[in-house]
Amino acid sequence: MESEQLYSRGYCRTGYSSYNSITSASSDEELLDSAGATMDFHTTEDDNLLDGDAASSPGSNYVMSNGGGVASSTTHLLDFLEEPIPGVGTYDDFHTIDWVREKCKDRERHRKINSKKKESSWEFSKSVYDAWSGWLVVTLTGLASGALAGLIDIAADWLNDLKEGVCLSAMWFNHEQCCWTSNETTFAERDKCPQWKSWAELILGQAEGPGSYIMNYFMYIYWALSFAFLAVLLVKVFAPYACGSGIPEIKTILSGFIIRGYLGKWTLLIKTITLVLAVASGLSLGKEGPLVHVACCCGNIFSYLFPKYSKNETLWRSFFAALVAAFVLRSINPFGNSRLVLFYVEYHTPWYLFELLPFILLGVFGGLWGAFFIRANIAWCRRRKSTRFGKYPVLEVILVTAITAVVAFPNPYTRQNTSMLIKELFTDCGPLESSQLCQYRSQMNGSKAFNETPNRPSAPGVYAAMWQLCLALIFKVVITIFTFGLKVPSGLFIPSMAIGAIAGRIVGIAMEQLAYYHHDWFIFKEWCEVGADCITPGLYAMVGAAACLGGVTRMTVSLVVIVFELTGGLEYIVPLMAAVMTSKWVGDAFGRAGIYESHIRLNGYPFLDAKEEFTHTTLAREVMRPRRSDPPLAVLTQDDLSVEELQAVISETSYNGFPVIVSKESQRLVGFALRRDITIAIENARRKQEGIVLASRVYFTQHAPTLPADSPRPLKLRSILDMSPFTVTDHTPMEIVVDIFRKLGLRQCLVTHNGRLLGIITKKDILRHMAQMANQDPDTIMFN
Repeated sequence: MESEQLYSRGYCRTGYSSYNSITSASSDEELLDSAGATMDFHTTEDDNLLDGDAASSPGSNYVMSNGGGVASSTTHLLDFLEEPIPGVGTYDDFHTIDWVREKCKDRERHRKINSKKKESSWEFSKSVYDAWSGWLVVTLTGLASGALAGLIDIAADWLNDLKEGVCLSAMWFNHEQCCWTSNETTFAERDKCPQWKSWAELILGQAEGPGSYIMNYFMYIYWALSFAFLAVLLVKVFAPYACGSGIPEIKTILSGFIIRGYLGKWTLLIKTITLVLAVASGLSLGKEGPLVHVACCCGNIFSYLFPKYSKNETLWRSFFAALVAAFVLRSINPFGNSRLVLFYVEYHTPWYLFELLPFILLGVFGGLWGAFFIRANIAWCRRRKSTRFGKYPVLEVILVTAITAVVAFPNPYTRQNTSMLIKELFTDCGPLESSQLCQYRSQMNGSKAFNETPNRPSAPGVYAAMWQLCLALIFKVVITIFTFGLKVPSGLFIPSMAIGAIAGRIVGIAMEQLAYYHHDWFIFKEWCEVGADCITPGLYAMVGAAACLGGVTRMTVSLVVIVFELTGGLEYIVPLMAAVMTSKWVGDAFGRAGIYESHIRLNGYPFLDAKEEFTHTTLAREVMRPRRSDPPLAVLTQDDLSVEELQAVISETSYNGFPVIVSKESQRLVGFALRRDITIAIENARRKQEGIVLASRVYFTQHAPTLPADSPRPLKLRSILDMSPFTVTDHTPMEIVVDIFRKLGLRQCLVTHNGRLLGIITKKDILRHMAQMANQDPDTIMFN
């Protein structure tokens, strides 16, 4: 019976108590932090994603003693402890989830369902529904994510082209779609057709001349500022959490941190709309990171439609969600090429061994760029937080957008959509390409023409494109630093890939011309025969894009997979891996944290990075609280506190949980009770039970203590007690403690010596300690 009662409360007594010396269960970020050292939290009731019984307990029989006699009294009223207490087991905003407790609750929920499914057909149908609800959630998530991704891409392309003109035959067509059915386009100017009109043609009635250029310039800036202003205004007014990429916060949430509203309906709606506007404004940002946030919002919202929501679903369900999303994307066909990849490439020349050297050099460039960008962007974001400039997000967005539009318009490689720029840089030159990058001279008559071999002398158009690309590279490097972190949805994948693709294309064209004019050199002689295909500049652009993205994010294998998904270039795994690994090694020489981990640290999120090694030799007693200069550890005794004394302890401290001990003399540990659960249980008891007053005795034991006959009715709180809190000894190495916190998702553990309670270690204590060991200010890791 005792075991069933414990399980019904959502705690696992068995399975963790055997660890005892270095294990148990429980977690939250700040159980013993004073208000001055922590954040100013708003306490709102949590809608915990994981269902499960909140609390239950046996009957409330209590014993009263009158002299030598003993009288037993049993209440005839509804004992609230016989049913779950609303709110118990949930979490406040900006608190960490106790993964061990949630796993126990979910396991017990499964156990109850399986035990009842044979009782009736209704219970069996409930078990079937429960088993399939997870698949329904990911199916709906995949459908919504794929549909939203396709619609965002289509809408962003249309608004981006709206800055240059409109399609008279169909207003909803972008520039490319408008000219698809035209019979009056030429090979060299396939994007010009009578149906598409620039703003100068519509307003001034002329397409060429200084006046037309100035009018198009003005309208480009006007639309860019309009889109950016509307985006930042919607974010500021309706959904402040819709800004940024969302990946640092998603990583933190997935690690078990509660950020109320970050995955809500308003955030999803505003992020979807403002992402389209931000991309169309021409800012140096992408939509891939924010799309991760959008997909997580979809998953979170759909999970509320089902009675249970498990956080530990398997990779097959993630795969199934991706499959559904891919099917929807293929149906929408947002890229207009009947393919699922954004930058589909098809190169006709293999790569050669000597090309590993320029590939590695591109990796070095990517690593250096990543290290420079991370430091510069974090420095700017920190300045934004610490100065008055950060108080005017709308003004900052307008200013950055104005600078971007003014500088970007004169250069065709910065004026166009960044995704289209990357696609052009990735593309291999051929007879059907009219890009300026493909204007080579024919070896036969020296005229501007195309030849079957890609290795041929460059025409003036290529040299002009090289200069424009160099200017675009400098501009992108600088402006991206100030763009990432604006109060609009902003991803970093596309800008980083654009910078790497520009650098890679420049290197690729240089290698191509070097191989043409010096084909007798040793490195080219064996591979590059005269008139044979040798160098593919588009491949260098793809490798450079992966290198720069790797330098910024410090991803390796997953990054190469992402590049495969974006390009379909599976056969170029060796060049990609060589560049990505080089960029990571070079970037790690300046700091191991990627851009997302750096922003997590900047915002002070309680995130333990699994990749970060802890190599120090400190012990648990050196990190636990209280320290020698601190006041004694705030604890609760198991059966000699009154309601008034318990409320006084809660009101006089700001801790989020309290160890429960047998007595102040013995200091023997009984369990752990959360502040929120205690407060809710007391309020609930006062509403539903008669006789609960300030003088009522509070007990956490199974049976009530012996009380005088005239004593008020005692309050039993055993149901909210975690009787298997995770404990370690004071001599446990912190290397093990840190590893346990990471792998089990703890939020605190208690420190004992020979069974006596000594102190507590919270997740924030570990983060502070790691910051001190790295010679950093520990106060900077607080949530901001």
